[in-house]
Parts: sequence; C-alpha cells; structure tokens
Amino acid sequence: MNRRSTAARGLALAAVLSLGLAACSTTSGGSSDEALKVGTILPITGTLAFLGPPEVAGVGLAVDEINEAGGVLGNDVELIPGDSGDTTDYSVSNSTASDLISQDVAVVIGAASSAVSANVVDKFKEQEIMEISPANTATTLSGYSDFYARTAPPDTVQGSALGNLILDGGHQKVGFLVQNEDYGTGLRDNVQKTLEGAGAEIVYGGTGEGQEFQPGETNFAAQVTDLLAQKPDAISVIAFEETKAIVAELLAQGWEFDGTTYFCDGNTASYEGDFDPGTLAGVVGTIPGAQAEQDFKDRLSAYYEETEGSPLEDFAYSPESYDATILAALAAVRGGGTDGKTISENIKAVSGSEDGSVEVSTFADGVKALEDGDEIRYVGVSGIGPLNADNDPSSAFIGVYEYQDDNTIEWTNAVEGSIE
Repeated sequence: MNRRSTAARGLALAAVLSLGLAACSTTSGGSSDEALKVGTILPITGTLAFLGPPEVAGVGLAVDEINEAGGVLGNDVELIPGDSGDTTDYSVSNSTASDLISQDVAVVIGAASSAVSANVVDKFKEQEIMEISPANTATTLSGYSDFYARTAPPDTVQGSALGNLILDGGHQKVGFLVQNEDYGTGLRDNVQKTLEGAGAEIVYGGTGEGQEFQPGETNFAAQVTDLLAQKPDAISVIAFEETKAIVAELLAQGWEFDGTTYFCDGNTASYEGDFDPGTLAGVVGTIPGAQAEQDFKDRLSAYYEETEGSPLEDFAYSPESYDATILAALAAVRGGGTDGKTISENIKAVSGSEDGSVEVSTFADGVKALEDGDEIRYVGVSGIGPLNADNDPSSAFIGVYEYQDDNTIEWTNAVEGSIE
C-alpha cells in the first residue's frame, strides 16, 4: 500500500485567534507565524497494513477540511506522512520517528499498534511532540505522558464487550491464541477477567500460562493441537496478520468456526481472497469505534480515491484518526500556538473536559466558538466522550461485526462503555 504523497490542500484563509489571559484560556484574536505540522506514524507496511488506508484517509481528510476552513492560526496545516511498520521490525518506526522529529512536527497521529507506540512515545515526549493514537488500546498506555493521548478506548472496554459476546454465545470453556506483546496480552487479560467473572473456564492461553506466540509466527500446528486437546467450546484469536495462518491450521485440524470463534480489532479484516467462501461465516469480531456515517464514508472515499488512486475498502479507525487530527488543531487554536506543548496543555479542554462547554461538531464551528470566548466540546465522528485525566476517552463505542459467506465483515450493532 502506498503512503500518501500529496501535500495537504486548502484555502489559506486567516483564522483570527490568539492566546487570552493564560496559557490554557480561550483565544480572542491574532495568528501564529508557524504552521502547524502534523506527522503520521501509521501502518503502511507490516501486519497491520490493512488499517493503514482508513487511518491515512482520516488524517488527510481532516487536514484538508481544516485548511478549507482557514487553517490553524492563519496558516495551512502541513501534513508529513510516515510508516509505522509493525512489531516484527521496530527499525521502521524508529526511522519514521527520527524523520518526523527532524522535520519539527508538533503532533504525530499514530501509531496503530500499542507496542509500536510504546517503542516511540518517549522519543516524541523528549522533544515535546504530542502523540495522539487513533487505535492504541493497551491499558499500559493510560496516563503514560502529558504528551500522549488517544481517541480509541483502552482494552478494559473492548475486553468487556468481547468477553460478554462470548458469554452470550453460551460458551463456558474458552481457549485463547494470543500474540505476546502489550496489545495481545492486555486485551486477553481483560477478556479473561470478564469470562471468569461470569464463571467461564479458560482452558488454554490464559494469563500466566506462557502459551502466547511471538509476533510474526507462521507455524501454529503445535499451539492448535494443544488448544484443541482441551476441548474448548469457543476460541478467541487475538493477533494481526498471523490470523491467516491460525485459521488455516484450525481448518486443517477440523475446527468449526460458525458461532465458536471470536476475533478482535487487530484481525477483524476482510479475508475474501484468502479462504474458500463460507469459511469464516458466523465468526464474530469487535472493533472499537462507532459505525461511520455514510456521509463521512463518502468524504473519506472521495479523498482517498483522489490522493491514492484506489478505492477505500475499510473504514476501521478512520473516525478516530479524523477526530485526533481535529482535536490537535483545535487545541492549537485554543492555546494560540502550533507547538506540541500548547497542544498537550489544551487537548483535554477542547475535548469537553471543561464545565459549560459548547458542543461543536466541526473544526470551523470550534474556531468560531473559541473566538466568541466559549469553552468547547468537540463531538466528533468517533462518538467518544471527553478525554479523562489519563488522556483516554471517558466513554466509547465498540462495534460488533459478523463474517458473511464471502469472508467479509458486516456491522451488526455497537455497545457503549465507560472508562473507569
């Protein structure tokens, strides 16, 4: 998949805002000499590359719309794209982080992988660059730094939702196939907590059993043999692209998928060209985030088609990517500066953490409200609540998807959860 190579477009209209009484007060006129530089560290290559296009589209569309509304503090936003790779080769994210730092970005949108973010978050913090992930869910990142926030909920929310789906399926003997990194083990732990809290038994792959596999693993014969020997009535697969090899091995050993198998955001992707029709029919998966509205999907698709020359086939985490970018821009406007520290100090406020906030749903409306002296709550397309003290969403939706006969997913419903 190709990284976005075109520059952000838009009209260079003047935004008439500046810093007010204090660093965290609302703005009331002026401009900034420096353009807001937004970098991305998103999965263009690697095991999460299927998430790259919707996230790239979300950021790019937001930058375009910000610039069409006049930019940030009198200047167009500059977009500097970068690849995150995955956990099998950290040299990709290290190289991208160094490149973005050298180009003086103020904010970085990404990474998608929690482990990749853990690898680069301190690098950005040391340079006072704000990192906002649209897809990180590892609980270890909650409250990690004032220079780290996310628009996806921690795994306490998805873990509860996924665990309850398994329970609702009537299952009581559950096995896990889990990759051994923060995302995999963290989500597993939260699913397990929900299952065991309702009296279900974990028969394989549970916390402390040492049965996780390493990212990039391709041979699952032994793990599947050991798992099926425990006679589970349900299997939860928490992995990335390794899922293809896992499914193939489960098939080879006679596992029936319909109503017994559960995926998560790391692998709830299209497998239309990978398996025979009907292979995954009935498999259920979860992806944090509300279902994107059709108008938003249409705008994303048009943007991606124009800039990348190919259709956008997936929308996972595109709302969160879009909202992360809008929040960063509004934080810069509120604080009257286009540096990472200003964004860090103002992002909670524009997300709605202040009392008496005026709800806004677009960047332009947010700028106008700030200009009028109001505190704002940006209510974006992802449906998250205001950022809490840990820079996590205070509430979020988890989408539930079911695989169809063509091995593609179809949205069925969403559940909302609060972050404790």
